[in-house]
Formats: sequence, structure tokens, C-alpha cells
Amino acid sequence: MSELISVMLAGGPDWAPVVWSVKSVEGEPKVKILCGNAYEHFEFSGFHLVEGEQRPVYRWSCRTYVAE
Repeated sequence: MSELISVMLAGGPDWAPVVWSVKSVEGEPKVKILCGNAYEHFEFSGFHLVEGEQRPVYRWSCRTYVAE
């Protein structure tokens, strides 16, 4: 079983989570999070130093709505 990696989410709505988990940065260059009736999309943007540790950061790219 593979271990999840904590990544930072930047941008997007204020109520979106700040930390998210992925299996791998290479395998998941984009993250889609269901929030109510919409998906918030984030894309990998690089590594940033957070509390002395290099962490992957995903930046908000767009919102799409769930089709009915």
C-alpha cells in the first residue's frame, strides 16, 4: 500500500481546503475536489519551502459545475 503525500493548495475559494493528499505528484498533476455543486481544479505548480520542508504546491486553476 502506498503512502499519501500531503500537498498545499493555493488560491481558489476561501472555504477550499489548504492541505490535500495525493498518491504521487507525477501520477496526479491535477486535483479535482467536489465542493457542493462544483469542482475546484488545482494544478501542480512546483515545490515551495514550508516550515523547513519542500512541499508540493497545487494552484487553483478553475471551477466547473456538476452536470445534472
